[in-house]
This record gives sequence, structure tokens and C-alpha cells, in this order.
Amino acid sequence: MTRKYEATIVLDTKGKEQSIEELVGQISKTLETSGARLEQVDQMGKREFPFSPRHVTHGYFVNVKFEAEPTVLDTVSAKLKLNDNVYQQYYQRCD
Repeated sequence: MTRKYEATIVLDTKGKEQSIEELVGQISKTLETSGARLEQVDQMGKREFPFSPRHVTHGYFVNVKFEAEPTVLDTVSAKLKLNDNVYQQYYQRCD
């Protein structure tokens, strides 16, 4: 049974040579290869954090709406944790 989810992924672009489009493309590809069907990918832009956790002052926010099996979230989360460009990730089920 597939469910709809919304993910907010924060990218750490500090010192990276790749463009934002390439980084967002990598995330989209990771989601699709894990079994998610993408509905919408919104690039929300660069935002500054109110405080500096781990000496990172800003991040590039990406909002992704997708449909997937519940077990796909664990797979996607594990794969994106290994990606050095992903700073934080949040998932929410949409009804």
C-alpha cells in the first residue's frame, strides 16, 4: 500500500564544486531508485540557520513530495545519510 510523503532535505553546499541542480538530481535519483514515485520537487533556496549547529551557518532547502511504500523511507533515509551533501532530512506522511 503506497502512501504520500513530503520530505524536506537540507543540503550543505559549503565548499562544493557541484551545482545545486546536480545535487538535487542526485537526491531525486536516490529516491526513484529506492522505489519512490516523485510528484513534485521544489527548490526553496538558501536559508540561514538561526544558530550554527556544527559550524554550518546556512543550507539549501529542497522540498520533495512523493508516493512510496512505508519501507522505502528507511532505505532512502539510510542512503541519504551516507551522502556528504545532505545536512539534514525530515519526512512527514501526508493524508
